[in-house]
Amino acid sequence: MGGQKKNPELQKACPVRDVLDRLGDRWTVLVMSELESGTLRFSEIRKRVMDISPRMLAQTLRNLEQDGLVKRDVYPTVPPKVEYTFTSLGESFYERVKAMINWAADNHDAVRAARERYVAPETHHAK
Repeated sequence: MGGQKKNPELQKACPVRDVLDRLGDRWTVLVMSELESGTLRFSEIRKRVMDISPRMLAQTLRNLEQDGLVKRDVYPTVPPKVEYTFTSLGESFYERVKAMINWAADNHDAVRAARERYVAPETHHAK
């Protein structure tokens, strides 16, 4: 994630960290939630995830393709037509993530209310 360097040995030793580092970024789940409706072009995804920059969308889609979750089809037209769709692995992942998305939607008001009520504990400095 970000510009952090990855430790290949740590990634091999911890497959959960290796996979979730990529899939737990800011944009992956939002992009995948749009692909749930079916095959989409880059511009369609960009319109649906309004606050993502073209560069970040391209990187997110590239990462999803690299991880085998999204398939990219390029059609020889002018300009080139490029479509993105879930692979079976992507569908399998999204099936599990969808429960988290539904939980977030169902509990959004409660989470926001808890944030508003929260009072940070005072910090005590040792003297």
